[in-house]
Amino acid sequence: MSDAIADVLNWLESRKDIQSLRAAVCDLNGIMRGKRIPVEQARKALEGKLRMPYSAIGLDIWGEDIEGNAQVFSTGDADGLCHWTGRGILPVNWTAHPTALLPVWLADDSGAPYLGDPRRALARILDRYAALGLTPVTATELEFYLVDPTSQRPVGPVSPVTGRRLDSDAALSIDEVDDFEAFIHDIYEACRMQDIPVDTAIAENGVGQFEINLNHVPDALRAADDAVLFKRTVKGIARKHGFAACFMAKPYGERAGNGFHVHFSVLDKDGRNVFDDGSDQGSDTMRHAVGGLLAAMAQSTLVFAPHFNSYRRLRPRSYAPTAVAWGYENRMVAIRIPGGPSAARRIEHRVSGADANPYLVLAAILGAALIGIERQLSPGEPTGGEGQGLPLAKLPPDWASAIAAFEAGPRVAEIFPTVLRDAFIACKRQELNTFALNVSDFEIETYLESV
Repeated sequence: MSDAIADVLNWLESRKDIQSLRAAVCDLNGIMRGKRIPVEQARKALEGKLRMPYSAIGLDIWGEDIEGNAQVFSTGDADGLCHWTGRGILPVNWTAHPTALLPVWLADDSGAPYLGDPRRALARILDRYAALGLTPVTATELEFYLVDPTSQRPVGPVSPVTGRRLDSDAALSIDEVDDFEAFIHDIYEACRMQDIPVDTAIAENGVGQFEINLNHVPDALRAADDAVLFKRTVKGIARKHGFAACFMAKPYGERAGNGFHVHFSVLDKDGRNVFDDGSDQGSDTMRHAVGGLLAAMAQSTLVFAPHFNSYRRLRPRSYAPTAVAWGYENRMVAIRIPGGPSAARRIEHRVSGADANPYLVLAAILGAALIGIERQLSPGEPTGGEGQGLPLAKLPPDWASAIAAFEAGPRVAEIFPTVLRDAFIACKRQELNTFALNVSDFEIETYLESV
């Protein structure tokens, strides 16, 4: 028995109040799926003896099987083995009874990773960096709304201090942060217990919208784990306080969307930032990484905007990009190079919404950047402002176009294994077809007797 497993079992032995655990994988949509197991089965799960169907990773957003999924209908819905990620036990204190999460990934009976697992897709990209003696250093920024869970449609929460419902934007309002201090404090405390490196918190542009940043870590797999666990934690703490936390890309048509911005640099084997050449412009290697990001961006938009609602966020004049463009200190374009000391030179990728799967997002970003570095791709000239009127390539304007671009994209095929690409495409097509069959109330109100 390894020391890490022994540490977890010793911790559980000290916590007699914890009677059950959650063993869970992350599916294609970024949703945790798994089992509630008695605490007595912890060792079995930690040692890789717990089984779970491969198909758990390939369900659609409603938890339905994907029509024609080979992992269901051709194999008899076979099980894989759950392998512990090695992350220490993760206490959960917002449920009715204390519990803990045990994050796992799927492998076959020989121990080979199941390549349809989003976490393994990112791990494969990081193996390619490691083979070159390179290490990505990654940080994430996640935006979310607090909403009233009793309302059918999203409305602002009631302030715990004033008793009034929030109904206006409050960008960078310290008062709003103070009003929700108990909620934010509990998020930070839960993140501390789970070793999630939370940094600053701000009130964002929307009604009841907040952004909490996670610190840079020299392990992109850990950064993606942190983002997945952070979203789950925020949702749990919000319910504990009588709110709902919403990571939809665009819950309000007329207000700011929820973004998932990714910052990254790359270290060489000596710990030197290869994006830094001492100048304000950054190194040739940095620009090659940007070139790779731009070359793969339209093809991988489905990863950054994976849902029907996602495309409501990608609109002009919305601080969300619509064009394949980059610039220095420019928040209007897809790829921003922030200012600051040259030693901290980094790239900010601003396309993804908070509704995306962090493992797939980081795999797409870091995979594209590596292609650019390896092939020395040019990003072209930087863009000022939104680039309106310039002959810039555009992101796919809608869900169907993004699915088609992902399926046909040669860069995407270099980044993601075939089994994952096929499953993701089938999942998104099934979801798109389901939305197409559902007529909205607004359509009925508009057309019922007028046409």
